[in-house]
Parts: sequence; structure tokens; C-alpha cells
Amino acid sequence: MIIIGLDPGLGTTGWGVIAAQGNRLSHIANGQIRTNAKAAMAERLVTLANELRDILATHQPDSAGIEEVFVNSNPQSTLKLGQARGVLMLALAEAGLPIGEYAPRAVKKAVVGTGGADKRQIQTMVKTLLPGVKITGADAADALAVAITHAHHGASAAAMDSVLSKVEGRAA
Repeated sequence: MIIIGLDPGLGTTGWGVIAAQGNRLSHIANGQIRTNAKAAMAERLVTLANELRDILATHQPDSAGIEEVFVNSNPQSTLKLGQARGVLMLALAEAGLPIGEYAPRAVKKAVVGTGGADKRQIQTMVKTLLPGVKITGADAADALAVAITHAHHGASAAAMDSVLSKVEGRAA
């Protein structure tokens, strides 16, 4: 399964694409979508959507994970992040991808083992879990961490479905 992970941001959105085969993960690509801070909001949102559509066309993922919005002390920043995230989710939905949404603390806990992990710890674990990866920036590392989290959740869900189908099969 090919998974894309996104770390949304209006100025910089990180993205990472991995392949998940059972418990084995491998890196495919990662990068950052940058928008012009001087451009109008609508133009910046169009840039995010169009660049993500290009990435989706190139890598053809089967599923997507995206980080949830955290409430910032600055309401304007939170609103702008929400708008960027909404445009990204629309592009994913238009591509027909199932989308998993993950809180930042849940991503940190899944990848590093603690919800209070810092950026350096996340990058270290991403490099450990995806040997040979060349990370293009902190946002891309976070996006790869989201993809890894999504892969783990997908594997857990598949295992649970298998167990439940066996239990239901015996009960019938």
C-alpha cells in the first residue's frame, strides 16, 4: 500500500510518501509545498491544492494521513491553518483516497513513543524507521511521521478485522 502523509501549513506543507507491506515500511519520496507569503489567501490555497494534485498524480497513493489542526494562541493562525488543511483534504477526497486524521501528540507517540517529542526526535526516528531517507525539511519529516502513523493504524485495523472475522465466523 502506498501512503501519503501531510503536515499542513499555509506557508509550508510537508508531504511524505511511503510504501507499507505488512510491518515493512519503505520511503518513496518527501518534500515541501511552499506558498508565497505575499500572495492573496485564495492564490496560496490554489497553490496548495494544485501542487498536492501533482504529487498525487505522480505517486498514486492508496491512502492518506493528515495531521489535525492544533488550537494556537493566535486565532488568525489557527484559522489560516484550518483553511489550508481543508483545501488539502478536498484534494485528497477528490482523488478518492481514504483519509486518516491524527492529532500531533498521537503522531509523536506512535513514532517516537512519547507525545511530547521534539522535531529532532521525530527526524531521528523517521530516519531509523525509513533507512536511507533524505529528509527535505522538518515539515517533510513530520509528514513522513504522519504516513508512518497511518500505516501502523491501518495494520492494526486490518489485524483487528481479521480477528473479528474469525470470531464472527466461529459464532455463526
